[in-house]
Amino acid sequence: MHKFEDMGFMESAFNTGAFVSAGGNVMVASWGFVGVMWGKKVYVAPIRDSRYTKELLDKTGQFTVSVPSAGSMKSELAFCGTKSGRDFDKWKETGMQKVSAKVVDGVVVGGCERYFECRVIGVLPMGDMDIGQVEKWYADGDKHNFYFGEIVAEYR
Repeated sequence: MHKFEDMGFMESAFNTGAFVSAGGNVMVASWGFVGVMWGKKVYVAPIRDSRYTKELLDKTGQFTVSVPSAGSMKSELAFCGTKSGRDFDKWKETGMQKVSAKVVDGVVVGGCERYFECRVIGVLPMGDMDIGQVEKWYADGDKHNFYFGEIVAEYR
């Protein structure tokens, strides 16, 4: 079991970004959660309603998270964080290596420092949640859905 104080990779992942992949598409998440719920190791991935990854994630029910080392893959993170997989083949455009996941039917980004493979065990839409303290992030109404993924594989 991970100890919270040993979660240094989270600082790297969510200060610079982590790659979240579903259905062959890859996007960037700059925040998320890791912990234990229902007796399972869980990764919670926030995915906005408008994201192409959400469409694919809803179809597949699984996702991967690839965490690059701090300060690396800046141009890839920038591209994947600002372009849609509906319009671009992010793998081709960035030259990132698509590597088959070990347990789930998906891919991870080659060359990263840490990987999580997840199967969705629940989804919580923001819906009518009180967002008063964070409303600046939702000026356009494009809210997140929180995908609770059981971590079925984790490796470096």
